[in-house]
Amino acid sequence: MSGVIVGFGVIASIVVIGYMLGRIPLLGPGAKEVLSKLAFYVASPALLFTILSGTDLSVLVSGPVLVSVLSVLVAALTFLVVGIIRRWGVGRTTVGTLGSSYVNAGNLGIPISVYVLGDASLVAPILLLQLLVLAPVSLTVLDLNNGSAKGFWPVLRRALGTPVRNPVVIASLAGVLVSASAWTPPGPLMEPFELVGGMAVPAMLLAFGISLHGSALPGRGGPDQGPVLLAVALKSVGQPLAAWALGSLVFGLEGAALFSVVVLAALPTAQNVFNYATQYRTGEVLTREVVLLSTFLTVPALFAITFLLG
Repeated sequence: MSGVIVGFGVIASIVVIGYMLGRIPLLGPGAKEVLSKLAFYVASPALLFTILSGTDLSVLVSGPVLVSVLSVLVAALTFLVVGIIRRWGVGRTTVGTLGSSYVNAGNLGIPISVYVLGDASLVAPILLLQLLVLAPVSLTVLDLNNGSAKGFWPVLRRALGTPVRNPVVIASLAGVLVSASAWTPPGPLMEPFELVGGMAVPAMLLAFGISLHGSALPGRGGPDQGPVLLAVALKSVGQPLAAWALGSLVFGLEGAALFSVVVLAALPTAQNVFNYATQYRTGEVLTREVVLLSTFLTVPALFAITFLLG
């Protein structure tokens, strides 16, 4: 459990620094946008290429992986269906779907996998699913929703072309290809990616902290209250329950394997979701509140899971 405390402590410290930068404001009025663009277009692609190029793709064929994938899909599809029925709009429904299912597999999932679960590779399948399926599909929808393409063929061309124009998707696919080729890039070639990628998580967290300055406390009502509450409930409660039910009742997992998939499902909404919302100027308040509330609720959730299954 020390890994949980360390992981959350690091995240909270950087967010507080970002909040203080927003109060001063030392970096100027455009700091949030600059940091978000730096993370989205430069640092995140470098980080994801570094991680995925060293991932063993054989982990994608195990039972626990299927449980993790299905639990993500259960949460995402539930929000998507409710968003369509309630007519929350394409943008809010898309980012809300991500907020209800897109786990913090990077800057929190990795340390928890190492310090709590004892195996950093356990988080790789979720990371791959999110980067190669959820992120490309969602970013394509957001791009089309904000774009000017009209008519069937222009929209189709834009839909097919958007993933290959997105730096996050390009870097992810490149990392997977390197891993699949069994080629080990030399150290001097990877070092720039590692250095630049090291800026990704701090930049995201600082931008998030800056955005909190002057913002109302989460859960205070408004047009986003319904989507926020649903996304947080699915992320903090629904997804872990789905992982437990699928793992124990369908796939017959038990012991450490079941504990691992439930812990990973209980991770909070990833900061990437807020970053995506900021880039497309869609559902920023919604995603900020979901990230904040799900992160706060993850601590007691992980303690409860450890007590019940650990």
